[in-house]
Amino acid sequence: MLDKLNMLEKRYTELETLLSDPRSMEQRDEWLRMTKEMAALTPMIEFFRRLKDIERELDEADEVLQESEDPEMIDYLNGEIESLTEEKEAVEGELKEQLLPKDPYDEKSVFIEIRAGTGGEEAALFAADLLKMYTRYAERKNYKAEIVDAHPTDIGGYKEVILGIEGKGAYSCMKFESGVHRVQRIPTTESGGRIHTSAATVAVLPEVEEIEVEINSQDLRIDTFCSTGPGGQSVNTTQSAVRITHVPSGIVISCQDEKSQLHNKEKALQILRSRLLDKSISEQNAELAQTRKTMVGTGDRSERIRTYNFPQNRVTDHRIGLTLHKLDMVLAGDLDEIIKELSANERAEQLKNVED
Repeated sequence: MLDKLNMLEKRYTELETLLSDPRSMEQRDEWLRMTKEMAALTPMIEFFRRLKDIERELDEADEVLQESEDPEMIDYLNGEIESLTEEKEAVEGELKEQLLPKDPYDEKSVFIEIRAGTGGEEAALFAADLLKMYTRYAERKNYKAEIVDAHPTDIGGYKEVILGIEGKGAYSCMKFESGVHRVQRIPTTESGGRIHTSAATVAVLPEVEEIEVEINSQDLRIDTFCSTGPGGQSVNTTQSAVRITHVPSGIVISCQDEKSQLHNKEKALQILRSRLLDKSISEQNAELAQTRKTMVGTGDRSERIRTYNFPQNRVTDHRIGLTLHKLDMVLAGDLDEIIKELSANERAEQLKNVED
């Protein structure tokens, strides 16, 4: 940790020198980049410099203590050393927090893709429950939520649905939701009263800008068609729905929620960029899985991350062993406790990897 902090302080000093030079303003983009970098480093450097001051004061106090024979002075110095030692521990803790890796997408809006898994119609109904849960959570956080694309079933479920949640920090809240969600309950279609287990998969994708993920238009195949409702019922007779196929990756995105073909195309391209970014991150994570694995999982969608047990009003997050007996409240959008525990767990795991 010390070597990294010394390196960062050296960079901070370089930035101070560069930014104090009037000529740096001549290249405005570079000046803005350096200003932003310096602002990001400032809290950490202030803590580091305070740490060095504390260590110097401790050395001085200890040196005087070794030479002193005055009982009152000895008591005073012992008190000073105790106080400085406590402050040193607090500052070291702050520095470790500052050194934790920052997720570059935490402030982004998100797309949440929910797909019915094993369980037939019951899985599709559970997908609808998850959609409501995330929509209500977004409302609690004052985020804007809207369905981007949906493939409903005849009895009110969804084979697949994509929910867009717009708001600063949405990804930091929702990123732990990726994975397999399992439900245990008596289906409405079950006449014998037996508890069934079904599942739905959730993928949380940060919304990315065009400049962050470049797409070659020659790699796209774009088809248009009429949007449809449950059971294939025609919603309109104009070809407003859009299907985009990214040929190199094989990723296919459909969007039919908007009445305008242009708006559907724009949303489909947004989702495609997010999918391509997610694919790239997943490939990188697979390569680095052994060195950066955490208790909250790798993000692999094949992992069972949570179980929703209706008979016991229980929800269990398997990654951190958290069980809450308030399933009704969770499905009503009260996800704060679960997300808080997952975030704290991730931070604790990251702290273990910060060099002492």
